[in-house]
Amino acid sequence: MSFEEVLTADAAESLAAYQDGRCNVITSDISQLYAERLRLPNKDDNLILPDAISKEPLGPVVRQGDPKWATLVKWDLFAMLDSEELGVSMETIDDALASEKPAVRRLVGNEGTFGEEIGLSKSWAANFLKSVGNYGDIYDRHLGSDSPLGIPRGLNQLWSLGGIQYAPPIR
Repeated sequence: MSFEEVLTADAAESLAAYQDGRCNVITSDISQLYAERLRLPNKDDNLILPDAISKEPLGPVVRQGDPKWATLVKWDLFAMLDSEELGVSMETIDDALASEKPAVRRLVGNEGTFGEEIGLSKSWAANFLKSVGNYGDIYDRHLGSDSPLGIPRGLNQLWSLGGIQYAPPIR
């Protein structure tokens, strides 16, 4: 296959070149492609290919030198993933609070002292799950099927569903 490379200075210029017909394809991070497609007048007439050329993990980052904040952010992400795997969401949090399953009881703070060990209340995970939901809830709402972007979960799916997302249990 032969091609002619069209270099641009930034994403806006790339999209303009695509819209003007100066190029037939643009390449970028998958999330950026979905965001840029929203700017097109007929977004559904433009296909984002499912093939990934490379994988650069995107995740939470914190400023260096604040280990307590880094621990909090890390365990919030882990709890969001664990809660999705355990079936705990905004809709099921009340059932989870009454659960007899040890992993669910630890997650919502009804068993163990994990939250207190990292400087939070016992119910820290239950509190944010009530407010924002688990990883899947958040992904769907902001990036996935319930958002204008509509980005398929792909590798962002739980490991048990073919993705690469997993976390250590809360204990």
